[in-house]
Amino acid sequence: MVIFVWLLIIAWTHILFTTRPFILNRSAPPNKKRFPHVYKNFASEADAAASVMASPSITLDRILAAVPVTNRGQPTQISADSKGQRIAYPCGKSIFVRSIDNPSDAKEYTGHTAPTTVARFAPNGFKVASGDSSGMLKVWEPESIESTRGEYGIISGRLNDIAWDGESQRVIAVGDGREQFGRCITADSGNSVGEIIGHSKSVNAVAMKPQRPFRAATVGDDGNMVFYHGAPYKFNNKSAQHTGFVLGAAYSPDGSSLVTVGADKRIQLYDGKTGEPTKEIGQGEHSGSIFAVSWSPDGKKFVTASADQTVKLWDVDAGSVVQTWKFGEDVSVGDQQVGVVFVPGRSDGLIISLSLAGNLAYLTEGKPEPARVVYGHGKSITALSTGSDGKGADLWSGSFDGRVCHWDVNSGIATVVDGQAHTNQVSQFATADGKVLSAGWDDTLRIVDESAKTFLGTSIKLQAQPKGVSAANGLVYVATYSGVSVYSGEKLVSEQSFEFTPGAIAASGSFVAIGANENSVRIYNASSNGKLEEVKSLSNPTGTISALAFSKDGSHLAAGNSVGKIYVYSAGSWELVADRWSAHTARVTSIAWDDTGAYAASGSLDTNVFIWCLEKRNQGKRIKAANAHKDGVNGVAWVEGGRVASAGGDANVKIWKVQNLP
Repeated sequence: MVIFVWLLIIAWTHILFTTRPFILNRSAPPNKKRFPHVYKNFASEADAAASVMASPSITLDRILAAVPVTNRGQPTQISADSKGQRIAYPCGKSIFVRSIDNPSDAKEYTGHTAPTTVARFAPNGFKVASGDSSGMLKVWEPESIESTRGEYGIISGRLNDIAWDGESQRVIAVGDGREQFGRCITADSGNSVGEIIGHSKSVNAVAMKPQRPFRAATVGDDGNMVFYHGAPYKFNNKSAQHTGFVLGAAYSPDGSSLVTVGADKRIQLYDGKTGEPTKEIGQGEHSGSIFAVSWSPDGKKFVTASADQTVKLWDVDAGSVVQTWKFGEDVSVGDQQVGVVFVPGRSDGLIISLSLAGNLAYLTEGKPEPARVVYGHGKSITALSTGSDGKGADLWSGSFDGRVCHWDVNSGIATVVDGQAHTNQVSQFATADGKVLSAGWDDTLRIVDESAKTFLGTSIKLQAQPKGVSAANGLVYVATYSGVSVYSGEKLVSEQSFEFTPGAIAASGSFVAIGANENSVRIYNASSNGKLEEVKSLSNPTGTISALAFSKDGSHLAAGNSVGKIYVYSAGSWELVADRWSAHTARVTSIAWDDTGAYAASGSLDTNVFIWCLEKRNQGKRIKAANAHKDGVNGVAWVEGGRVASAGGDANVKIWKVQNLP
């Protein structure tokens, strides 16, 4: 026994000292004499070292950000930092910090658990305060976007607006609470520095005088402007100049003037130190509710945004309009202007306005048209696909509200598809021959011309609500609750009903795979006229099929189900070739194969994205992008450069860099 122990010690000592240089110094290549097996497949020691050391990874490359969330009849606050470099705004349960000059450069703060409603930069630019529908206020740093410096419950309801004092130390947050409508606190500790009283209904906006002596004003649905002295902030007086909801308030940069705007189309000015009304301007200029107001950096002008689809620039001393920007030729609800900010710290006098549709327009004095319009989604993205050319340079996304966008993957710029869009959720895309086929919950199939980025002709009315769409061999297959409809161009060529309810659908060559609600995949052969003949039924006992995808060469079919498992079958024989793709913990919503067919990406309602390997010895290995999208991942696709795109409930498209796959 003693001899055996000594032999074991000698063996372990030999292993330790022969591998020690490589273990202790991972940056050095392994010794060629000691590890000859490492080098047999490599031309150089550097290549071998890279192979040994590199581990598979998936990292965020870019966020193609959501646009601000909007609600009809309510203002949406947009905040710009003091240097004029970034804007911050809410969407979903996130806050986005976005470069003004390069909108594709964006960061996402995900610290909120309820839908976000407002975000404001501190005057020094080092902090952001954001609020949500539960009344929670969070203070965080826009540079280190993950760290939350303060978390405070303000009211038992929606926060509508936030203001910082000029020292970036105190915050007033207001909204629609049950017992109170706002609080004054210190940003670093949450200690009370006053009280918000004097309102009988929801408070919509707050403004704080930047200089000492500090002052503050709140405006609300009761038609009042309540004025406070601080700090600590205490009620001083109230003014009832408005006859309806007061929706916006702003202090001039020098603190000498306060302006309020409201649903009564009134623009009212006050003395910034006393709160006494001074004059009303612009009577009759706006023909709709005025949602927002923002001062120019020099304090000589301000800008207003209105439901009449206009943004107006005003000269304060003259009390007159300097310039008007009109959005939309006809009456259009989506073109109502619900937010505006006069960006400080810039020499170009940039104004950014927000439409109800979520479009951000860049305006400058003297130019009648926007210099730029930033598009995107403000609602959950429910469909994602690459273009029909297979290059992965283009992405198409569809959202819960029916909007369809085209994205240039390299620039990160979005364009909204023109024409008659869906009126409800986009269910799925299929792409073929320069066309995007879009199935929506308005029970229509719509066709987009990829080059023109425009909906073509009239929509095709479906027999029932679509579950999915796929295209192959010049035919389009639409799975609905009642069966499968087959189209050639815009012509219906075949309809087929089943004893089961179809779910997901995928087509490749003459094969059509349909996910059945009784936990199986049905395989069909499609004739040239679209008739389907069943050739195989693949049982899936663990869950209902929720996602299907053929590899690009048609050799494999991946089937994801409602409990998070993915099975891969060999096309033709339909033998199970992979059953270890089982890391998701909720319904699989989307699967996409790379060009080689060796790897697949998947997204799920569990918020994660996984990359899988088909090679048998590596099937148990996977790469995980954890919490890729709040409220779940709804689409994945491979794009150029071997990257993966994903989209989900946070209205974002994210591009992921995938490296060192096994």
